[in-house]
Amino acid sequence: MPVSLNKSSRTQPFSLKRYLNIRSKKINAALNRYLPKSSTKPKTLHESMRYSVFAGGKRLRPILCMAAAEACGGKADDSLAFGAAVECIHTYSLIHDDLPALDNDDYRRGNKTNHIVFGQGIAVLAGDALLTLAFELANKAPANTRYKSTHFISEIAKTAGHSQLIAGQVADLEGEGKSVSKSQLKYIHERKTSALLTCAVKLGGMAANCTPRQLEALTEFGYNVGLAFQVIDDILDVTQTSKKLGKTAGKDEAAQKATYPSVVGLDNARKIATKLTTKAYDALKPFKGRAIALEAMADYLLKRDH
Repeated sequence: MPVSLNKSSRTQPFSLKRYLNIRSKKINAALNRYLPKSSTKPKTLHESMRYSVFAGGKRLRPILCMAAAEACGGKADDSLAFGAAVECIHTYSLIHDDLPALDNDDYRRGNKTNHIVFGQGIAVLAGDALLTLAFELANKAPANTRYKSTHFISEIAKTAGHSQLIAGQVADLEGEGKSVSKSQLKYIHERKTSALLTCAVKLGGMAANCTPRQLEALTEFGYNVGLAFQVIDDILDVTQTSKKLGKTAGKDEAAQKATYPSVVGLDNARKIATKLTTKAYDALKPFKGRAIALEAMADYLLKRDH
């Protein structure tokens, strides 16, 4: 059954809805500062970048980044640049993922996809620009006693590179229309989704000068909640409408993509998501009640309907 907040968390008044609202406004303001204005030359490129970044989205990855910083005794502002960097990488991946050569979707976050509005060439370049901007933002953020700029840059590079995010996308493409095993499916989701969520919480912890033990706990949390997130995404693709999702529902099945419902069945997929969320939740025990926001978000991600 779904996990819920533990006793230590329930003794403190905490509204996840309010927390998400406040943090999303903070990250949106930061992104607005960090991204080039749409009037900056070349205007089309910067309009395209801002179009996809501000087309909606829950800002879950940067909020997880901020929540991780707070769990480690830091402030949300300590991790703002890193949260924005992660959101830039996420948005770049969505722009490219929607292209005809990949998943070929016309809608994202309830709006027309970038290449439909700006053309495929500008969409590719906007994605490229957002990816490189992420490194620029991370490099500007201050270092601390445990983690230097090279640590942050290395974490981002590994996550967005050939062995993680891109590897997952390649495996996803190559798995279309084929019989994919559960282990192969896990490989795809570990890289295509879980890696970036793990990166987000690790960067947040590192920004707050977390201890090695705290970083280990955050890594375990991010890995499991990231996998659970994608399992739920797979489930929603076959149980919700396009209007609810803000993107084309049923596309995974139509493209014969490997998903948890297609490989293990819908009921087993739900059980796997719950088990992964429980593991993520248990990983936060070393924080002894100080990771309330992360606990609540793990529960929220499991129960979401879009």
